[in-house]
Amino acid sequence: MAAPALEIVRVPVLSDNYAWLVFDPVTHECAAVDPGEAEPVLAAAKARGWNVSQVWTTHWHPDHTGGNAAMKAKGATITGPRAERDRIPTLDTLVAEGDVVRIGSHTGHVLAVPGHTAGHIAFHFAEDQAVFTGDTLFAMGCGRLFEGTAAEMWANMERYAAMADDTRVYCGHEYTAANAAFAVTAEPDNEAIASRRAEVERLRADGAATVPTSIGQERATNPFLRAGSAEALAQLRQAKDNFRA
Repeated sequence: MAAPALEIVRVPVLSDNYAWLVFDPVTHECAAVDPGEAEPVLAAAKARGWNVSQVWTTHWHPDHTGGNAAMKAKGATITGPRAERDRIPTLDTLVAEGDVVRIGSHTGHVLAVPGHTAGHIAFHFAEDQAVFTGDTLFAMGCGRLFEGTAAEMWANMERYAAMADDTRVYCGHEYTAANAAFAVTAEPDNEAIASRRAEVERLRADGAATVPTSIGQERATNPFLRAGSAEALAQLRQAKDNFRA
């Protein structure tokens, strides 16, 4: 018999970041993913009667780690990329490709997904159809190549594309409107992209979030996931970096 599904809650933090609360209804354990600041995350957990006992960190950038120290002071164990341990001083547990994180009976596999930062990781809960991608895969986009290469990011895209269509993608930012504006220029004849952009514009006009997305939706509407090669992704990334809607 399958374990009851994890409950995953989006928590807006800072200007356009999302942290995520992950709750196991059997053990009542709760983890937070990438809390850029602690107060909103702790408040969202408290409002639900949850206590955050773990923090899972995808990469060292302050808008993803800014709440770690305060949450650690409240008793949470901080897990994050071994390769970035020198840049995340709050880490208690170091993980890398092939390691796992656990909440109740649910297991998340750690994926090494460098490119945005050199040691960036993701957490893939295959049985729960969920992946926490940090700043690698976004709705209709991918992260900037601050510390890595287009080849690394394309390898990440291939890994994500191999996941099941119904895998929900929990990324780190509300970037979809800007990504959609670029996507329609990258693939002007893609009707799925045009439709998704219209949906995104409606959601944002109503003040609603556009994520999580799904791997199936990204296969249809994300130019970076659809690039076909590292070279094509590099061209897209350069164009996006210089793009002004």
